Amino acid sequence: MKSKKNLVLIGMMASGKSTFGRILSIKLNYEFYDVDKIIEKETNMKISEIFDKKGESYFRTLEEEITLKFLNTKNSVISLGGGGFLNNAIRKKTILTSKTFWLNNSLSTLISRINKNNKRPIAKALNNKELKNLIIERSKVYDKADFKIDCENQSKSNITRKILSLYESK
Repeated sequence: MKSKKNLVLIGMMASGKSTFGRILSIKLNYEFYDVDKIIEKETNMKISEIFDKKGESYFRTLEEEITLKFLNTKNSVISLGGGGFLNNAIRKKTILTSKTFWLNNSLSTLISRINKNNKRPIAKALNNKELKNLIIERSKVYDKADFKIDCENQSKSNITRKILSLYESK
């Protein structure tokens, strides 16, 4: 039995939210909304460009507006940006309208993935120690998700099955 709530994926950048969002939306026959991709499409700029040209506060305002709009949809899988769930308005609305899944990975996995991609504006200015601290701080908020999915050493199919089972059971 499908839940009446949306399925929302949260977690650090490079945690797999976009990848799993696409997979889960196909399995559930739901629409998939990747907030960062929507922002890029609507602004015709990459996230890193928005940060460089307009600043983080402009991005966060846009992120809140777009996320809150898509949280009002039904039968959707929504992938939040890494910082989206840190926003109080987004977090409150997400908790009301959705089942939230934190895609959790080890510090070393996240740092390795993040360092492979220089398009992440928050992370590119940080060294590994600062990145570790950012991950630890954000994890305290991500921990408010309905479900914590440990992705370390798990196959995509196992992670997908676990999320679907939890989503459809409660």
